[in-house]
Amino acid sequence: MHETEFSLWYPAAKTAARIEAAVEPEAGDIAGDRTTVSINRSERELQVEIQASDPVALRAGQNTWLGLIEVAEAMDSIGEGFAATIER
Repeated sequence: MHETEFSLWYPAAKTAARIEAAVEPEAGDIAGDRTTVSINRSERELQVEIQASDPVALRAGQNTWLGLIEVAEAMDSIGEGFAATIER
């Protein structure tokens, strides 16, 4: 079994919670025969653990989850900017 774990830190717990909420539903949908993922959050930290049966599947899993998180962060940033313009 091959595995990797990465932690992401956010400026606020609510930001981490939004990112978790955006990507967590994909955990059950994307996991396949060769790869599994677990996502956990503690306050401002989001932890993603990927387990795979081989190095190729592990690399693919890393690319998938880092890409999903990158998109979630970008959308969260856009949402924050939009909310700031409404509050003015």
